[in-house]
Amino acid sequence: MINLYDGGAYLVNGTDIIPDNQEAQVAIKAKTGKDIGKEEASRATIAYGILEEHNTSGNMDKLKIKFDKLTSHDITFVGIIQTARASGLEKFPVPYVLTNCHNSLCAVGGTINEDDHMFGLTCAKKYGGVYVPPHQAVIHQYAREMLAGGGRMILGSDSHTRYGALGTMAMGEGGPELVKQLLNQTYDINMPGVVGIYLTGEPVKGVGPQDVALAIIGAVFGNGYVKNKVMEFVGPGVASLSADFRIGIDVMTTETTCLSSIWRTDAQIEEFYEIHGRKEEYKELNPGEVAYYDGMITVDLSSIRPMIAMPFHPSNTYTIEELNANLDDILNDVEKRAAVSLDGAVDFTLKNKVRNGKFYVDQGIIAGCAGGGFENICAAADILKGSYIGADGFTLSVYPASMPVYMELVKNGCAAALMETGAVLKTAFCGPCFGAGDTPANNAFSIRHSTRNFPNREGSKLQNGQISSVALMDARSIAATSANKGVLTPATDFDGTIGKYKYHFDSKIYANRVFDSKGIAQPDVEIQFGPNIKDWPKMCEMPENLVLRVVSEIHDPVTTTDELIPSGETSSYRSNPLGLAEFTLSRKDPAYVGRAKEIQEAQTAVMDGKCPLEVKPELKPVMEVIQKTYPEAGKGNIGFGSVIFAVKPGDGSAREQAASCQKVLGGWANIANEYATKRYRSNLINWGMLPFIIDGDDKQLPFKNMDYLFFPDIKKAVEEKADHIKAYAVGENDMREFELSLGELTDEERQIILKGCLINYNRVS
Repeated sequence: MINLYDGGAYLVNGTDIIPDNQEAQVAIKAKTGKDIGKEEASRATIAYGILEEHNTSGNMDKLKIKFDKLTSHDITFVGIIQTARASGLEKFPVPYVLTNCHNSLCAVGGTINEDDHMFGLTCAKKYGGVYVPPHQAVIHQYAREMLAGGGRMILGSDSHTRYGALGTMAMGEGGPELVKQLLNQTYDINMPGVVGIYLTGEPVKGVGPQDVALAIIGAVFGNGYVKNKVMEFVGPGVASLSADFRIGIDVMTTETTCLSSIWRTDAQIEEFYEIHGRKEEYKELNPGEVAYYDGMITVDLSSIRPMIAMPFHPSNTYTIEELNANLDDILNDVEKRAAVSLDGAVDFTLKNKVRNGKFYVDQGIIAGCAGGGFENICAAADILKGSYIGADGFTLSVYPASMPVYMELVKNGCAAALMETGAVLKTAFCGPCFGAGDTPANNAFSIRHSTRNFPNREGSKLQNGQISSVALMDARSIAATSANKGVLTPATDFDGTIGKYKYHFDSKIYANRVFDSKGIAQPDVEIQFGPNIKDWPKMCEMPENLVLRVVSEIHDPVTTTDELIPSGETSSYRSNPLGLAEFTLSRKDPAYVGRAKEIQEAQTAVMDGKCPLEVKPELKPVMEVIQKTYPEAGKGNIGFGSVIFAVKPGDGSAREQAASCQKVLGGWANIANEYATKRYRSNLINWGMLPFIIDGDDKQLPFKNMDYLFFPDIKKAVEEKADHIKAYAVGENDMREFELSLGELTDEERQIILKGCLINYNRVS
């Protein structure tokens, strides 16, 4: 079904794979009559060509990228614009689209959410942007319909910013990276590796894009095969997939932890642009005659079967047939995973969903950037026609990804067909994907064609004793399960017809409702603020020395950004740094906030010109031990704060708040064995936090929770690009030395850390 090559491989004429071994060059010459080496072939990938066109450094090993367009939604754009305003923003230098698809409901916190929307509208007018009102489109569907272009690059402040199927290299990053683009700075990375995804065959009836995506995620997430690399989809199987199908696979590449994605394009993608009135944006993209890939994955599409990603990660994958045949074993495994993910906070089981040997689910959701596409919903309607979901506890909600998609479903009858079954059609909204809509009942199990199934992402609250859970599936199998009154059913069991529907895009829907400045700024427009929109608190520069207290120690194999700063109801506070910070680690380590605030009092005293030891007398014995070895430490040259340890933090969302909330509470660093994603590490750096790496067994750390750590000459170490950082765990009478590293940092990143954060680095006095 899916095969991963042990090393790199060459792709010749788009069809022949040659492994990178001693015979490779002979085989290449036999097929092409040319001597083409690895270096030349590496420049023949689609990804290399696009990156080269957008690189401003002149050095393809050290990229400085300027993007063509930017996009954000309503739980990220306020913080981004506020940060850029503090740094002197006068006009959006590139098209910047502000969509409103996360806090659309305006149901939490009084006026908070709509205040943010009006902030966005007035900023789009003032700085020359585009404003998409609530319920019109989810961020990524609008980008596909109106922003993508062949050979272009788009940066978005949402992790699922992926438009590779349309020939656009797109990346999801934390807000500070968009701030840099708004200030005419660059996105700085080393040239990423490129992994070929070689598709053959075609999917069987009942298999959809989520099935293919989950199969790939299951094969590559755990081993990091594509981590921080570009996935390039090639091979004859691409032609067998419609544009919508490719989009559905592509959006899920985020869950592999890759950096970005790109696909070869053809007449089907050209038709997509023509349907959307933008045929001039199409560009045919193919790898060169001989292209070298740093890894190669082959996928036989015809062998993929309906998949399910069980709680609590998109990589926890099985075929639905396999799950139904091995319910006891697999559900036992899910319970073991739950014990790790939930820390035993609540009792969790899915075994009570098994009745008479059949697995029953409680809820179905087809939604968002992954599930809400036209073809997905049409296929679901065909499978459900003539069936009814019943009058019991099972529910089904369908969210078309944009109002133009919704309109076409109304016109072609699929909307009516779905509603007749008992399904509810709702407007474009990302809520079910991050816990702000359709939260199931306690102990309920939801199947969703959405992007993630992390713990509590469906809206339950462990701290209140509530737990429900989500499995990811394709819309087709969700429809088959719904038609079967909630009995888990693969869509390949459906023996009826799944039709092919022609899509017609109604451009008037956006033309009549979306505000588009056409890039013309109106400086006299007054920004509309609400009472929840707050400025960032003052942050100081990196001191010469640091005393940090370990205030959280997390030993889960992976820590998600949802666990670092929960989603759902907290989203209404994304425009209020201090208010949001109160939720930091609330579902993972509820004691964190209080502990962080305690040590932050010492740094506040330093910043106010007071003696920190008088404010926090418990620091006196700590400083006495430090001063035995470093007698000069503490005389106006020391800072205080907090640090967390996690094995592998930062999987999932691009949200910068996973880092900024720690910073707001006085955090100066993370210590990790590795970082799950580039974007989380970048968020730490942009908020002036040290992204420490520590080698070795996480169960045998040289420190423990609540220990004080001393970092002598840390400012000098960052300035002088030290390979190794000396640190001490401070005991009652002595200090235990240990070593950390910071990994590779650009000169700009070092300056951001030294200044204390990106705001300070760019601040206009």
